[in-house]
Amino acid sequence: MKFAEYKGLDLPKVAEGVLQFWKQEKIFEKSVSTREGKDSYVFYEGPPSANGMPGIHHVMARTIIDIFPRYKTMKGFQVKRKAGWDTHGLPIELGVEKELGITKEDIGKTISVEEYNEACRKAVMRYTDVWNEMTEQVGYWVDMDDPYITYKSKYMESVWWLLKQIYDKGLLYKGYTIQPYSPKAGTGLSSHELNQPGTYQDVTDTTVTAQFKAIKESLPEPFQKVDGEVFFLAWTTTPWTLPSNTALTVGPKIDYVLVRSFNQYTFEPIHVVLAKALVNKQFSGKFYEAENSSDFEQFEKGQKKIPFQVLETITGAELVESRYEQILPYTLPYQNPENAFRVISGDFVTTEDGTGIVHTAPTFGADDALVAKRAQPEVPPMLVLDEQNNPVPLVDLQGRFRPELKELAGKYVKNEYYLDGEAPEKSVDVELAIALKEQNRAFRVEKYLHSYPNCWRTDKPILYYPLDSWFIKATKVKDRMFALNQTINWKPKATGEGRFGNWLANANDWNLSRSRYWGIPLPIWRTEDGSEEKIIGSVEELKPEMHKAIAAGLMTHDVCEDFEVGNMSEANYDKVDLHKNVVDAITLVSASGQPMRRESDLIDVWFDSGSMPYAQWHYPFENKNLIDDGVSFPADFIAEGVDQTRGWFYTLHAIGTMVFDSVAYKNVVSNGLVLDKDGKKMSKRLGNAVDPFKTLPEHGADATRWYMISNANPWDNLKFDIDGVVEVKRKFFGTLYNTYSFFALYANIDGFAYNEADTPLKERPEIDQWILSELNTLIAKVDEAYADYEATKATRLISEFVQENLSNWYVRLCRRRFWKGDYQKDKISAYQTLYSCLVEVAKLSAPVSPFYMDQLYKDLVAVTGKDAFESVHLADFPKSDSGMIQADLEEKMQMAQKISSLVLSIRQKEKIKVRQPLQKIMVPVLDEHQKTAIEAVSDLIKSEVNVKELQLLDDASGILIKKIKPNFKVLGPKYGKDMKAIAGAVATLGQEDIQKIEREGELLIPVENKNIKLQLTDVDISSQDIEGWLVASAGPLTVALDITIDDALKQEGIARELVNRIQNLRKESGFEVTDKIDIKVMKDGLVEDAISNNEEYIMTETLTAELNLEEHLDEGVDIAFDDVNTKLLIQKH
Repeated sequence: MKFAEYKGLDLPKVAEGVLQFWKQEKIFEKSVSTREGKDSYVFYEGPPSANGMPGIHHVMARTIIDIFPRYKTMKGFQVKRKAGWDTHGLPIELGVEKELGITKEDIGKTISVEEYNEACRKAVMRYTDVWNEMTEQVGYWVDMDDPYITYKSKYMESVWWLLKQIYDKGLLYKGYTIQPYSPKAGTGLSSHELNQPGTYQDVTDTTVTAQFKAIKESLPEPFQKVDGEVFFLAWTTTPWTLPSNTALTVGPKIDYVLVRSFNQYTFEPIHVVLAKALVNKQFSGKFYEAENSSDFEQFEKGQKKIPFQVLETITGAELVESRYEQILPYTLPYQNPENAFRVISGDFVTTEDGTGIVHTAPTFGADDALVAKRAQPEVPPMLVLDEQNNPVPLVDLQGRFRPELKELAGKYVKNEYYLDGEAPEKSVDVELAIALKEQNRAFRVEKYLHSYPNCWRTDKPILYYPLDSWFIKATKVKDRMFALNQTINWKPKATGEGRFGNWLANANDWNLSRSRYWGIPLPIWRTEDGSEEKIIGSVEELKPEMHKAIAAGLMTHDVCEDFEVGNMSEANYDKVDLHKNVVDAITLVSASGQPMRRESDLIDVWFDSGSMPYAQWHYPFENKNLIDDGVSFPADFIAEGVDQTRGWFYTLHAIGTMVFDSVAYKNVVSNGLVLDKDGKKMSKRLGNAVDPFKTLPEHGADATRWYMISNANPWDNLKFDIDGVVEVKRKFFGTLYNTYSFFALYANIDGFAYNEADTPLKERPEIDQWILSELNTLIAKVDEAYADYEATKATRLISEFVQENLSNWYVRLCRRRFWKGDYQKDKISAYQTLYSCLVEVAKLSAPVSPFYMDQLYKDLVAVTGKDAFESVHLADFPKSDSGMIQADLEEKMQMAQKISSLVLSIRQKEKIKVRQPLQKIMVPVLDEHQKTAIEAVSDLIKSEVNVKELQLLDDASGILIKKIKPNFKVLGPKYGKDMKAIAGAVATLGQEDIQKIEREGELLIPVENKNIKLQLTDVDISSQDIEGWLVASAGPLTVALDITIDDALKQEGIARELVNRIQNLRKESGFEVTDKIDIKVMKDGLVEDAISNNEEYIMTETLTAELNLEEHLDEGVDIAFDDVNTKLLIQKH
């Protein structure tokens, strides 16, 4: 059997073939079954929603979560990989509403809740096939045949059970509070949803500094003395909340002043109250401080400059209980209106901006509601009674003003809530500002750029709104959540300690309620007065409660009558539906005989996904051992986007802490965004989104995955550039493919199949020992990188080994060993060494490049039968053999590579081909150790860079002159004001000093009566060229190359160039590598001497039997290079 040979590298075709092989031979299934009885490695699938198409960022996410389970499988762990689908929540509901041409208000009217939920159920799995196709194409192994689906009754029942545990611990409560609310989505939002990336956006709003007319007799005495009206100034960025104002809040310790001036819009005389610290800010621009009363007497309407004068000062505490007239008197609070429109005290008031007096609308602000409630007597919120006598705010749940606001009734409070093209030119904020100006109630109106939160799903502004919601007391467990988080290995660490840690330390209670229809209903039933309630944790608990209700005459039948308690079959659970349209029909009976109806809200969909460690196994009703015995909990590894620190990462952690007092995951990779090549966010609108269904078939999953992982750490944002994928395909995969092709070609010629015993290490040539040493060092480093979730480090190490060490150094330097000589010990050692490198590289790379590495592995082991697992993914991960690692040898070879690189860089700069021999290089050595290391590889360096001599200089001071100068970029931050003196001292350093700092890495220098330890990185050292030589340096290493070319060197260069041209002609002519040839060369005055002086070399290198020089050649190929102009004819001998 021969090694497979290919006509070119086609990664998409490779992936296609390997995928077919995986399916036919059930390789994924075997990766689990062959590890039966081994330790388990647990990873959780962050469930995607299948109602939308996958994007390139999903390729990135699925690559990351595929790498480590593959690696751990090869390390001997059993990794069960259950897929999941997130099937509830806003993304699905909003998509269905758009599709059906309805809004939330239509549900239950023009379409029943049952019909609506059925539409959601159908829509939610619409793109399952597309997701499955992408999952296969990208090489992500996950069990798609038995996924958990969050709308299934089993999953929902487990979620109910979890909620009951939280309730039983006293961590669930109902409260009427001000919450973030999305009018366009029609539901409240939790604080973690409000903190998703991109929710806060910079907007320019109309702001008003309003004048609230004080009731003069209620003011402190110093403020009553003045003639004319007195106004409190309060600033707001939301003028639409002014009709709901019921208080003004001052800081008790802040100094407030009474200022005399004129209104800049009406020019009427005014006295205004504001914080002393903000007078200059508010009275800037057209205002100036008056010197005396004549400035006021002489002021005329329309003047460009307006005088102001500070009259009196008092503290905020003295202003408390002052009263004022309602600024926009559309209506009054339905309760205790006599306690409204007062000045109250609040510690949250600052003098950073505004006026130091806070417009307080308890209906629309959490701080406002709290300070109003604490006031004595309590300040009422602006609530009015609706048609059903229910207290409601002046803004309805769609974000529109109620009828009480007369000319503004029915208008949205934010223009963004209108349908496209329907928004009025003037927003209600602008209308209110104009009205206040006209009524002498606006001191200042201006545009203001600030950050305002948007709904994470509708991308429309949220409101802060009074809602009756159920909350989880996250504040009660936040210290425990914080402590448990300290035990989690975060990648990057900064996200765990910073973004996530800070979030936990400042956690708010979790608003669990969602006023929606398609989701998991809150399993809580309550009496009308709220005095009795019951939470249900399972269908088994629900059935007897329904039977009690039937007996009490509250229900006619058991809605789960076909369900058989204790029967865990899918068929049995398909008989019960726990969605809103079903459970809302259930009325239970309380202990006192009162009817109990279900709390109408659903639960936050993030609770659904945070429940997946348990609900995916229908815990605790089935699979108890998986959780209780730690088989599938906590996860060893999860990975998702950094935005999940406010989403899935948080809810997993919160539920794990509250219910199990445990972390839900031990290691987490928080990946960054996938941006376009210019660093912009991808979007269809901008036309810069990358379609994975075009990229994968064109470039292959292997190149795409390798590019994504090697280009940037997963937690950094990736600038995705197709050119980068192409480069990876060429540089890494192309190099590896060429290396294998080279091996296969000659191994097939010689019949190598690894039948011979392993050549003992010490009997192998040094270069074989070196590459095997490098290989085993690589194995140790890559293993460590994968184990530490550092896949980027692993891929970069492998790439460097393949491109630099294996291909560019080992194979290139060993070419002759493969195609020259007999099939004896040296050649066998070369084959065995290269084979071992290729097999181990395939294994090391397999977690990131699953398709190509499987083909490479199978192509190799199919012939030799060594380590012959059916697939690389069923093989064991390589183990580093410390006995093969020779640090000294690696150091020597690294020295050879560095010196060669410097010499080749000089050749490239001077455009001297490597085929042109040169006479000599000189290398100054720093110490005996370096000298010994270079001497050991001297012949190798000379061969590599094509020079005749290598001279080592113990003392190069008389030959090579070095210059030293300060590295200001390093010295500046390090030494500050001392930098100038240090720079002066550096300028005085001599050649011995330079040698010392290069040798030892540091140098002690006196600077202004103290000694400074100068590091090598603190300076830049360069070498001066010497006549006839060129010099190059890299750190302390310097080489000098003699670039003089005499006739003998020139002739040898021509001979080498001819060999190259002949070899190319052999390939083009289709000759086998073993074919002998005859050559005819036309004389041109130069080639004759070159050939006669190098004839044996030319004939040996090209397998030439006869070589003749001709005066004329009618046939053949024209050859021209440098000054040579000749003709070549080659024929099979």
